Amino acid sequence: MKKITIMLAVLLYTASCFSQQGQTFTLKGKATGGLTGIVYLRYLDADGKMKLDSSTLQNNSFFFKGRISEPAIANFYGRLKTQSVEDPNTTQIFLEPTEMNITVAKDQFKNLVMKGSKSQQEMESLALLKKPIRKEMEPVLERLRKEKDHEKAAEIRDSLEPFNKREGKIEDDFFASHPDSYVTAYMMRYKMGELNLAQAEQIYNSWTSRIKESSYGKETLKEVNALKGGSPGAVVQMFSAKDINGAVLNLADFKGKKYVLLDFWASWCVPCRKGNPHLLGLYRKYKDKGLEIVGVASDDRTPDAWRKAVEKDGIGVWKHVLSGPDRGSRIGESFGIHTLPTKILVDKNGIIVGRYGGNGESDEAMDKKMSELFGK
Repeated sequence: MKKITIMLAVLLYTASCFSQQGQTFTLKGKATGGLTGIVYLRYLDADGKMKLDSSTLQNNSFFFKGRISEPAIANFYGRLKTQSVEDPNTTQIFLEPTEMNITVAKDQFKNLVMKGSKSQQEMESLALLKKPIRKEMEPVLERLRKEKDHEKAAEIRDSLEPFNKREGKIEDDFFASHPDSYVTAYMMRYKMGELNLAQAEQIYNSWTSRIKESSYGKETLKEVNALKGGSPGAVVQMFSAKDINGAVLNLADFKGKKYVLLDFWASWCVPCRKGNPHLLGLYRKYKDKGLEIVGVASDDRTPDAWRKAVEKDGIGVWKHVLSGPDRGSRIGESFGIHTLPTKILVDKNGIIVGRYGGNGESDEAMDKKMSELFGK
């Protein structure tokens, strides 16, 4: 009995170590179309560290072997012509802890043929559904690539919205029909900026336990919780930061005294700048009735541009701070900020009563809320 117990303990320990160390994958490749030299594979290994591996082509073949803890996205590329993700010699693939095969040609990495990865097949099926829309978008995207004027580029991006909505519907249908897919969980990072709290929770709650427990699932839960912390009904996350004049601004100082509209923006954000005259009108109308505005700018790398934008737009009449340079400590992360502009309204008790713009309601809804709170 003692031997059996010891053997069981050893097996459990071995299984635990294997789980921690991950599982082996192999990727065998065949090069065609004049592809020579070295190919590269960049991915998160079983230890959660970014690994860059390379393989020199021999007899038109290459080989990779490594360990991963779960199916995961990887960058696969050869000799690059540019630093753009649109370079013809780079693409993304979904690795799985199994044996996989790739056939790839020079300048055709985005059209490679990969077998052995279920997640890769799912990702390709999603891309195939969106392909006709992508083809329609291409002339607009080409104009956007060539446009150097910041404001004109923003207008072109706005014209892409109908295409984005059509693609979004395809993604929604894919998510609904693939609740046990690592691709669904991976794609959620790009989807979060389009979803309100109820929509994000609905998608996450539909997933299987396996996907919720994956690294992509855990990351999604963090994002959902952050969005919850920045949505109506939540107690606001207090913060302090040096303002544009060098003084310390504490959000807690407004509690019991003012309603605070947190305006998440940036000097380079064209819609943010275009919305400033409207915000100025609201501020002038309600500042004596108990409204304060705190601008939180994503300009930590360009503080001079931030100061110039505040001056040029005439918005120095309210408070301004920077969001913070480091991921994990930026002010916006506590509120689930994914798109700019986003505005969050906090009442005198420190409770969020409105979210507008990214993941929230419209500016018209914000105006209506202000009117209800302060009168016309």
